[in-house]
Amino acid sequence: MTTDRSPRRLRRRDRNALIAASLTALSLTASGCMVVHGEREVLPATTRAEAARALAQFTDAYNEADKAFDSSLDADYVTGALGDIDAARLKAGRANNPAGNTGHVPLKLSDAKFTIPKKAGWPRWFVADTAANKGGSARWLFVFTRNSLTEPFQVAYLTLLAPGSVPEFKKDKDGWAEAVPAASAELAVRPQDLSRQYTTYLKSGGSVFADGEHTSGWRKTRAKEARKPGLVTQYVDEPRTDGEYAPLALRTTDGGALVFFTTHHYEKETAAAGTSVPTQNKDVQALTKGEVKQTLTLEFVSNEAALDPRTGSGDGKVSMLGRIQGLTAAQGE
Repeated sequence: MTTDRSPRRLRRRDRNALIAASLTALSLTASGCMVVHGEREVLPATTRAEAARALAQFTDAYNEADKAFDSSLDADYVTGALGDIDAARLKAGRANNPAGNTGHVPLKLSDAKFTIPKKAGWPRWFVADTAANKGGSARWLFVFTRNSLTEPFQVAYLTLLAPGSVPEFKKDKDGWAEAVPAASAELAVRPQDLSRQYTTYLKSGGSVFADGEHTSGWRKTRAKEARKPGLVTQYVDEPRTDGEYAPLALRTTDGGALVFFTTHHYEKETAAAGTSVPTQNKDVQALTKGEVKQTLTLEFVSNEAALDPRTGSGDGKVSMLGRIQGLTAAQGE
């Protein structure tokens, strides 16, 4: 991922490093955030004021990058699944519009609500639930994460949910939420297993997930698309659980959890002899390597949000609440 090395950014990083070094000797009890031995202490991931600043910094960087179609301008503020999707989108935009995005409309976020878990160790992370001037009335859920005090918060996951579908999160008397460990056996599916379970379901079906647009509905769509006259489409799905793609889970008031996780997908389109793969739009063409003759393999990254119920509750099925998928590469043959 390209990183902006401008003097302005470097000065800010140096300043952040100095601030972080001084904080290691202090206990910020007045703000509810203590950083002494932060790798062992159970602490809020950040303060509410800092969460608001992180959201504003991300929005400014995102708008700069979108206006210029330049991924270096927001590379410090995105990571994981959203980072991959965003970088590919900007790369395609830049290839087709070298002068920048003439249709740019700044993203404006409002009515921000922050859910900040109290936990030990890194990464520290939190969720921002906002309204936006895009996407209709949907709520935009951003998951911000960082691995040290010297790093800026970065958005790893983004999910758009219908109003009223954002679950209620369990909070303590001070308003801090509860992070659920990836290996927790208190849920129907351990968060660290959700990506694998989902890709297995897409291939073979099963009873782990409740029916819906992103489960049974997606499987039906794929089955219909798999064999069109003169064109065969094959699907390969892979889990992503390492590093910046690690799942993150928040405890809900019913004892379950809202889990954010990542999957990786390939769609290979093969044309019958004497025919060719349908012409793709300019954005797909910009991300395609090789010459498209008989086959085109599309590569996608997807980030999902799922309600994972408490073990033994209800029917025990995981409900997929949202999924954002983006093309990241393509190969013609």
